[in-house]
Amino acid sequence: MADDGKRKKKDKNKDDRVTLKKEIGLLSACAIIIGNIIGSGIFVSPKGVLEHAGSVGLSLIVWVCGGGICVLGSMCYAELGVTIPKSGGDYSYVTEIFGGLVGFLLLWSAVLIMYPTTMAVIALTFANYVLQPAFQNCLPPYAATRLLATTCVLFLTWVNCSSVRWATRIQDVFTVGKLLALGLIIIVGLVQIGRGYYDALVPSAAFQFSQEPSVGQIALAFLQASFAYSGWNFLNYVTEEVVEPRKNLPRAIYISIPLVTVVYTMTNIAYFSSMTPEELLASNAVAVTFGEKLLGMFSWAMPISVALSTFGGINGYLFTSSRLCFSGAREGHLPYLLAMIHLKNCTPIPALLVCCFATIFILCIGETHNLINYVSFINYLSYGVTIAGLLYLRKKKPDMMRPIKVNLLIPITYMLFWVVLLCFSLYSEPVVCGLGMVIMLTGVPVYFVGVWWKNKPKWIYKFTEKLTYVGQKACYVMFPQEDPAEAQPLTSSKDSD
Repeated sequence: MADDGKRKKKDKNKDDRVTLKKEIGLLSACAIIIGNIIGSGIFVSPKGVLEHAGSVGLSLIVWVCGGGICVLGSMCYAELGVTIPKSGGDYSYVTEIFGGLVGFLLLWSAVLIMYPTTMAVIALTFANYVLQPAFQNCLPPYAATRLLATTCVLFLTWVNCSSVRWATRIQDVFTVGKLLALGLIIIVGLVQIGRGYYDALVPSAAFQFSQEPSVGQIALAFLQASFAYSGWNFLNYVTEEVVEPRKNLPRAIYISIPLVTVVYTMTNIAYFSSMTPEELLASNAVAVTFGEKLLGMFSWAMPISVALSTFGGINGYLFTSSRLCFSGAREGHLPYLLAMIHLKNCTPIPALLVCCFATIFILCIGETHNLINYVSFINYLSYGVTIAGLLYLRKKKPDMMRPIKVNLLIPITYMLFWVVLLCFSLYSEPVVCGLGMVIMLTGVPVYFVGVWWKNKPKWIYKFTEKLTYVGQKACYVMFPQEDPAEAQPLTSSKDSD
């Protein structure tokens, strides 16, 4: 009886540990992937993909191939996710494999520009679609869209700070809403095709090019599509909060990404069943134009559906990008305050606030849609470096325990595609891609001053300690109590010896 009492007390103490909670099951894991991928991209990118592809047929091929490339990449990430079971995704894997500087550069570009910009684009899309019914004959006012977008980001930050369960439930519900909205577009499009409205999809018309196709333009079409597919690797950012990650991480990846690829391709086919290529290129809100042409008095359903989709997308990006900040701070690459979690809610409040304010700053500085190309460039750059890390790890540590081990042709195929895409993107848009590289490389001096330089003057350490102390009291946070067995890479007994 005494032993039972001690055991119960020990279990109770374990349950009361201040640590990130494992509350993401298979359904929520699928919702995180689908919810992060399906944001504003499918409502923004079709225009850019068609513009660079030059024809309906080639744009559809780009959408299918873009999904296929994501499947190859996700299979590699499934192996990395169960081999190095840490939250933080690309950043954690690259830091583990290549060291601090390379990992910090990925972290720097993601925290500084990639995720705040993506969230800003999604939030603006949300605001534009919500306000569209009130401003049918003109664009919504600049101030109104920024104010509504900021309000949305602040509200979802509060939700994520309050409860992991609330955040995941919002993600579950709005992911279902997104799929229903896209399902409505697909069904209406198929009905149109059944009635014979498929002139733009007939091969003879579909491959009539508005411009001479070039490899460089096709590469840019892939970059536009990649914005719509971005987020496929985000479950790897919250690995430590997934229930049985060695089972649910790969399962969620294998279910979600093929599903999104089919949905995206069918949605684009539906668009072309009711709009000519010229009409799609002239539209600033593809889904709204689609609804106005086909849904009649129910056309109001499209702006609401897109608003729901983008609302869930912002929630998903906040949830996962805050875990990236958390992981970076835990490695000592960001201020330690960002590695702390709330004493009662067990949520990374400081990291969430940083993501929130960075997004609001991007919203305030002006137009963000022009940033999509070089955000996509940085995305692809980080994917390529991460999968190169998988190949390096295979060679460097062949005996490392790998619960999932993909065929070597998969990462090699992905890397070949990655090299071709980036080379031609650099050739076609050197300024855009160059800006992405410059943003990433600005992290080099920051790394050496902030991380590598250990013997700083004492006043700097006292100042940062004071700020950390004030932040702790303001946010009511502390360092989480980790279980080392869950954070360490899995190695074979041969490696241990």
